[in-house]
Amino acid sequence: MGYGGIVNKQQAELLNGIALAYVGDAIFEVFVRDYLLEKGLTKPAFLQKNATKFVSAKAQAKIIRAMEEVDFLTEYELTYFKRGRNAHSKTTAKNTDVVTYRISTGFEAVVGILHLTQENERLKEFWNFCVETIEKDTA
Repeated sequence: MGYGGIVNKQQAELLNGIALAYVGDAIFEVFVRDYLLEKGLTKPAFLQKNATKFVSAKAQAKIIRAMEEVDFLTEYELTYFKRGRNAHSKTTAKNTDVVTYRISTGFEAVVGILHLTQENERLKEFWNFCVETIEKDTA
């Protein structure tokens, strides 16, 4: 991981979808916060409103649909997307339907596996795709 390495690649690949999504959610949140601050947004209300464009289950499902349209995800990434999407979570969707919530969990699992396996270049490509997709819709 670069931080003393909690898990190696083999251990990361054995994690369940919920654990991968747990990590992926945190990593994606940091990307979004960094991005918004870089754009000059500093007021809490604006930060929260703009962050939701990225971190909501609906937004993440929209990104996945856009990725599917252009075959963006590799077979490896699709494996972990499906692992996250199909995982049985004890938490429930707050502001969306179960299907969208599960797709979002799959999205976060992809971020998690890319982070834990230190696929930093691919994670950057993934993030850039997310930004392009969201910004295109809000322009």
